[in-house]
Amino acid sequence: MRLPRPRSLAGQLFAMQVVLVTLMVAGAAIFMYVTAHDRAEEAAARQAESTARSVAAAPGVAEAITGGGNPSDVLQPYTERARRDTAVTFITIMAPDGTRYTHPNPDVIGEAFLGHTARALRGETFTETYTGTLGPSLRVVTPVRADDGRIVGLVSAGITVKTISDEVRRQLMPVLYVAVGALALAGLATYLINARLRRHTHGMNAGELSRLHDYHQATLHAVREGLLMLDGTGRIALVNDGARELLGVGSGGEVVGRPVADLGLPAPLTEALLSPGPRVDEVHLTRDRTVVVNTSPVTGGEHRGTVVTLRDVTELQTLTGELDSARGFAEALRSQAHESANRLHAVVSLIELGRTEQAVEFATAELELAQTLTDRVTGAVTEPVLAALLLGKAAQANEQGVELVLSPESRIDDGVLPPTLPPRDLVTVLGNLIDNAVDAAAEGARTRTASGIRDTAQPQVRVTALAADGELLLRVADDGPGVDPSRAEEVFARGWTTKRAGPAGRGLGLALVRQAARRHGGEATLTGAEAGGAEFTVRLPLGPPDAPRPPVGPSGPPPPSVPRARAAEPDPTAPARTANPPGPPERSASRTRAGHPYPRRPADADRPGDR
Repeated sequence: MRLPRPRSLAGQLFAMQVVLVTLMVAGAAIFMYVTAHDRAEEAAARQAESTARSVAAAPGVAEAITGGGNPSDVLQPYTERARRDTAVTFITIMAPDGTRYTHPNPDVIGEAFLGHTARALRGETFTETYTGTLGPSLRVVTPVRADDGRIVGLVSAGITVKTISDEVRRQLMPVLYVAVGALALAGLATYLINARLRRHTHGMNAGELSRLHDYHQATLHAVREGLLMLDGTGRIALVNDGARELLGVGSGGEVVGRPVADLGLPAPLTEALLSPGPRVDEVHLTRDRTVVVNTSPVTGGEHRGTVVTLRDVTELQTLTGELDSARGFAEALRSQAHESANRLHAVVSLIELGRTEQAVEFATAELELAQTLTDRVTGAVTEPVLAALLLGKAAQANEQGVELVLSPESRIDDGVLPPTLPPRDLVTVLGNLIDNAVDAAAEGARTRTASGIRDTAQPQVRVTALAADGELLLRVADDGPGVDPSRAEEVFARGWTTKRAGPAGRGLGLALVRQAARRHGGEATLTGAEAGGAEFTVRLPLGPPDAPRPPVGPSGPPPPSVPRARAAEPDPTAPARTANPPGPPERSASRTRAGHPYPRRPADADRPGDR
């Protein structure tokens, strides 16, 4: 047997309101009836007393009682006239012993009066309710005095209770009609209000609404994506834990009810949240995160608010940058494989022509030129990820005709970077800075050439990577056109770029650089370079300077991703070993000094050997 479903909240409220309104109207009606009845009894008592006193004091009443004969013959017509004129139910004149002289019913004249007379015989006038021959009545009894003051008879005037009740009902009928109308109107208004409530609550009862609220709260805090609801004025109506974390507002301060504009968010993000129209998969930056924003307005004839979802894509953007770098490395490797084949053909042809010395000289010169940057990088930066990044970026730069130079003061030992500074963020920071610098240097060279300026110097990008005094310093400078100093902060905003837009969009790299730096408590700044271009500097804290660190350097173990081996002295009469011939295709010797990610170094150095 299926149990009946509990009444909906609207139905329960309707039933309760109907009962309350009915009780209120009924209570008011009863109160008015009782009050009116009491007032009617008081008026009847006053009327009966006034009539009784008037009849008792009337001339001839005492004489008719004491004059002999039958008093009824004189008094009965008089009392009937007085009864009709005063609207009382009865007027009874009686002897001191209670024998009636008058009565509305002539058949009971001569019989004993039904009621109390003792107090009247003592000279008092009193009021009582008593059941007589006409039924329950409210009556007044007063003495009749002769001229000498003797009590010679009694007068009782009264009004039946039925007459009083009929008068009360007659007076209350309009009030009852009004009460019934008020009850009907209240019931109709209650029905309309509860019908609207039923629509808003979807016919659910109180228990279902309570469970729905609990589910809502649990779901709200269980969703990992950020959920934000704004009212029509741009104030926060609802926010979950994910949105607090992504927007950086934390859980300490109460943000519900605050305007979005007061949260200190970046201007583009604030504009997107307050937009009256929908936004779909827009990428925005907070202080230390990259989020995808989707907004949907809530409308019901007017703009009632906005529902906002936030998705964290910080790692996705970082991985995208790494993928772009990997693609660049692959392109560089393909180009260098082609170049290596060309150089190998040249060496083989020289040998076939019998020009052995020229072949050895050509191969050895290429190796020495290509090994310069490799020696510098592997000697100064033993952190494997950074070393590999620098060598790969050098090859990419060389492909664009730009020389990547590592400054002499650069020094980062393997193991000096703390675990809290993941290599992925270093790739994001340094990779984006070098990419921008290479593009700027190449663009500057093209601009100078297009302007008719004869420039034989190769454009350069200078990189400084130094870990010292508890701080990691990454500095990248170029000799490109530079950036206006007044826009030093604007360049780190998402969407700012001096380049032509590509298929994947532009203006995100420097924003990610600053975001990654701030995420680790550092900062990124822009100044002018000595060569006239731009110089970007990123400083990241490494922790206390005296923190214990693993042994690094020549005496320590080599990095696992950079195997080392001592190379033998080359035989000047034998062809040079070119496992990975350096240099891009069709480049002059002056531009091959940018290096190759996998060259072999000569054996005339004491530092660890081949990469």
